Amino acid sequence: MEGTVVKSTGSWTTVRLRDGTRVDCKLKGQFRMRDIKHTNPVAIGDYVEVVLLPSDSHGMITQIRERENYIIRKATKLSKVSHIIAANLDHAYVIVTITHPRTSNGFIDRFLVTAEGYYIPASIIFNKLDLHKEEENQSMAHLKQIYEAAGYPCYAVSALYGDGLEPLKKQLQGRMNLFSGHSGAGKSALINAIDPDLKTKTGMLSEIHQKGMHTTTFAEMYEISGGGYIVDTPGIKEFGLIDFEKEEIPRCFPEMDRLLPYCQYKNCTHTHEPGCAVKSGLDSGEISHLRYNSYLSILNDR
Repeated sequence: MEGTVVKSTGSWTTVRLRDGTRVDCKLKGQFRMRDIKHTNPVAIGDYVEVVLLPSDSHGMITQIRERENYIIRKATKLSKVSHIIAANLDHAYVIVTITHPRTSNGFIDRFLVTAEGYYIPASIIFNKLDLHKEEENQSMAHLKQIYEAAGYPCYAVSALYGDGLEPLKKQLQGRMNLFSGHSGAGKSALINAIDPDLKTKTGMLSEIHQKGMHTTTFAEMYEISGGGYIVDTPGIKEFGLIDFEKEEIPRCFPEMDRLLPYCQYKNCTHTHEPGCAVKSGLDSGEISHLRYNSYLSILNDR
């Protein structure tokens, strides 16, 4: 039987079969041995083949279909091993909060670079508008201007009061969507606001540490009203890049990639070369210093 992986807790994987039935499955041992470069050889969104075990109501995943795409990050505490966040995605959203807690620009840019590297369209959702005062609104407006100029659609919402959700809901319909962000950014609350029938867990923010309490402990896919799916992921403290070569990084900043043909050198790194259109763009204001500093930070990590 064929199905889609909708939940993974590590030891067990839940597969939704084509008829809508959900089956808890184990993974055949050969996949664990073959795919040791990843912490999880099977991921949310994977298309799989399943055999039901005659002894009980569980199943065995016997085949993992080739992925159309996937998004990964560096696994926690395992610098040379990656974790597949989700596969076969139509769109990836990073949930950003200006306050309570503040999402770092480095986190946003590393997420977007990863999405670019794996050919997944990405957008930014600014959540918790209800906590904004004038200073936070100005900061958000500044960031929206930067990222929209780079080519990333931005949405400003309040999961608590439902403000700004309608344009986002329209974009989610009929697509496989990934939601990711820091703990405490309100991913689960936002999913509840988009479709109250889902009733995912929400957590209280730790006022002491200004971080979430990791309500979502494993990734899970939800089917939303009107069609479409949202993959809710555990809160991420840092987004570590993996499997990127140094020369690939400039291509993952769309606003810089657009200027590359005007650079003097085809393999320009936009750091020290003469005749660099990106550095000229910095002087003219066409390229954001905030984004360029993130670019340099990522480049120096390679």
